Amino acid sequence: MIPVVLRMMPPEGLGMEHADTEYEGGGGRPTAAASALETVVDPVVAVADGTITYANEAARDAFGLSTDERTGHWDPATVFESWSQLEAAIGETTVGTVRTSVLEDEQYNARIHRSADGATITFEHSDRETGETSRVTNEFTPIGESDRAVKDRAINEAPVGITISDPDLEDNPLVYVNDAYRDMTGYSFDEVVGRNCRFLQGEDSSEDAIAEMAAAIDEDRPVTVELKNYRKDGTAFWNEVTIAPVRDDEDTVTHYVGFQNEVTARKEAELELERRTAELEYILDRVEGLIQDVTDVVAGSTTRSELEAEVCDRIAMESAYDGAWIGERNPATGSIDVRASAGGCPETGVPADADHPTAATLAEDAATTETREGVTHASFPLTYNDIEYGVLTVCAGDGRAINERETVILSALARAVASGVNARETSRVLETDAVVAVELTLTDSAVASAALSDAADCRLEYRRSVHRTDDETASLFTVTGPDATAADLTAAADEIPDLDCRILVERDDECLVELSGGDDLVGWLSERGVRTQSIESEDGHTDLTLEIPRSANVRSVVEAVEDRYPGTDIVSFQQRDRDRETRQEFAARLERDLTERQFAALQRAYLSGYFEWPRPTTGEELAQSMGVSRPTFHEHLRTAESKLCQAFFGDE
Repeated sequence: MIPVVLRMMPPEGLGMEHADTEYEGGGGRPTAAASALETVVDPVVAVADGTITYANEAARDAFGLSTDERTGHWDPATVFESWSQLEAAIGETTVGTVRTSVLEDEQYNARIHRSADGATITFEHSDRETGETSRVTNEFTPIGESDRAVKDRAINEAPVGITISDPDLEDNPLVYVNDAYRDMTGYSFDEVVGRNCRFLQGEDSSEDAIAEMAAAIDEDRPVTVELKNYRKDGTAFWNEVTIAPVRDDEDTVTHYVGFQNEVTARKEAELELERRTAELEYILDRVEGLIQDVTDVVAGSTTRSELEAEVCDRIAMESAYDGAWIGERNPATGSIDVRASAGGCPETGVPADADHPTAATLAEDAATTETREGVTHASFPLTYNDIEYGVLTVCAGDGRAINERETVILSALARAVASGVNARETSRVLETDAVVAVELTLTDSAVASAALSDAADCRLEYRRSVHRTDDETASLFTVTGPDATAADLTAAADEIPDLDCRILVERDDECLVELSGGDDLVGWLSERGVRTQSIESEDGHTDLTLEIPRSANVRSVVEAVEDRYPGTDIVSFQQRDRDRETRQEFAARLERDLTERQFAALQRAYLSGYFEWPRPTTGEELAQSMGVSRPTFHEHLRTAESKLCQAFFGDE
């Protein structure tokens, strides 16, 4: 494999200000460059006017040039079999472009780089035995260029920074730098020569990389490192530095050649990737435990207050956060009052008119982050099924920003907390006696019962609801009206999208129907912890009475109804306590409603196992035990069962 360097130079005198200049004391730029080029192991030749006028020792050996002198008059056509093809390719290459030429008579290809003052050609030479490929750079020089100038320009116009230092001088100073090095660093030639290359280093330069270079120089071996250097104006850049010793015929190191390649963009991309990877790994490790713990809190806490307190405690345990607090809007003042807090977050809440991310979150129902007085506040709405349960605020000190990944995670945690609060508020509906009765009038025809009342010209009164296994709610309504026949109701329901109307009972003056599908008002309210007390729909209007626990956010529930059904009017709010009967009171009331015979028939049927299957006794035997006929016994039993159902279901 033979790397060759040839260079096409401009006419004589162009850009050769230092071509004939000598420098004393080892500091001369051309002298140092010429000496280093002569000891380079790559063959270097110069061609002028179709003649090779210079060849270094490696070139003379590689091409069999029969002279010990550096200059001569060799014909390139006899050196390169494809010289005519190569010469034509150079002439066809446009200035400022690159061309690849496949040389037919050689075992290599030529990549021609053409500039305004010459052409650089890279040869890729394939070894027949090993198949390895090496690159060969050829540069051509016209008549009039001196041997020293050719070598100087070959190094000086290289696209990477090149330096030469002299270890025989004190502190191994630089004795030569090329133009690319000066452009890269901002220093002039005179500001660099005579100084050790470490002057580019600064406070953030890697000590390990510096030590690695020093060790390689002490051991006279090549080394490549990447470290942060600093330009003359103080700006930092990443420098890929390769240093290699240059030896003479006696294998003595005479110089060190250095190659500097700025890799700032690549290095910064690598460091950013490493930073993001480390950050993601840290977040994933931390979040896995946080999510699991918050999930356990949501599942295991028995009350809303316990849930909120434990969530704040768990978030405050994270080293990344100073604390957390959960607040709720005060309907009377509009301020945000603290329900639970932990860590260093404020415990006084947020005034109604405060310019604070917590207030903005409740106003916009969206996560809001802001840094105030060195503390980052990230607030997340606690909303479930359109019901507002407050806001979760997480605090991070020292002005640390809460990034996008954390925001996504904390938003998910807030939704989990809101779901847990909803579950506890929903169960409270069944447990609490302290409720707020809210009466509303809905004019939206989207309500299923309202739509049917308008279509069939009838009145619907809500009785009960049944939750099916597919999470659908089926509601029972009593329908009255002159045209409330089964046929009329079925025909009207068919005209209402997605509504299923099933006729259960048809009497002369009313029908009992089951409505499902369409707008599931009762199911929607139930998911929000609201008990539906009554629904009366007529002429497309609906009067709705709800029971909401006093501890719940009543205002948020009502606002959700108003948002869902435009045109909703609030009729009244009334705080009241439910009338709770004990088991004994219920039994006593039922006994008062039953006649002696009805009570006896019900009691005997139950105690004798009459309601079991197979029956251990018959109606005939029970009738005989009471001294009545069988039809009379069954009449008393059916009446007693009816009164029992009325008492249980609360019907008048």
